[in-house]
Amino acid sequence: MADRARLHRIEPGTPVDLADIGTADTSAAPGDKTTTKAATVPLVDRLAELQEVLWARRQERVLVVLQGIDTSGKGGTVSHVFDGVNPAGLKVTSFKAPSESELERDYLWRVHANVPAAGEIGVFDRSHYEDVLAVRVLGLVPEARWRRRFDHINAFEQMLADEGTTVVKLLLHISKDEQKARLEARLAEPQKHWKFQVGDLDARARWDDYQAAFADTVERTATDLAPWHVIPADKKWYRNWAVASILVETLEDMHLTWPVPEADLSSVTIE
Repeated sequence: MADRARLHRIEPGTPVDLADIGTADTSAAPGDKTTTKAATVPLVDRLAELQEVLWARRQERVLVVLQGIDTSGKGGTVSHVFDGVNPAGLKVTSFKAPSESELERDYLWRVHANVPAAGEIGVFDRSHYEDVLAVRVLGLVPEARWRRRFDHINAFEQMLADEGTTVVKLLLHISKDEQKARLEARLAEPQKHWKFQVGDLDARARWDDYQAAFADTVERTATDLAPWHVIPADKKWYRNWAVASILVETLEDMHLTWPVPEADLSSVTIE
């Protein structure tokens, strides 16, 4: 089997044009929709098993960065892929627009405060990358300022890796037509109206700008220690399988073992 940890991975130094990456490409799947959904179940179970060892060891950390345009499926990915994971060892952080207090500090301050602790899998639903994406597209800071942030981010992730955090970055890549369908589905079902934000339409109007920003960001921050994977995400069943595959292989490559008890338990009896 091919190395699943490299599935849809962007190698450092590779030029990135998202138009060249199919959003509905499922060629790496183990079969059709039914087969692939079935194959995802043991991967989700295996991820839960590996997380238990990670949690028991309390040494290493895993940070999963989820980025993608509105409706790309960040929340759905979390709910499906991490379904069986022990919530005690899972830390999910959703970064919204910064508060007034956060704006008074450097842009990485709130991010660093939420990185996973030893033994945890941390998931960022949006992340520090908003400070080179939304900030760029919306013109919130001068270009010279957001451009130098690429170096800041690379150094930040290098530091995390050096201190024992495995960083996996996933860009959920959908088409404009698929986004339209998902937005319309939210409007058509009253129970999904809470998901619909009028601001999503503003972002959609800047589709090409966001695609250029995503591509530039992936190209400039894809490193060996903090790789990017661009996941074709039009098909939710494929997205879930691909993400689960990457994460399982990544944790297996960490060669985690159960911690050895401090005392010899062979002679312990329970009265």
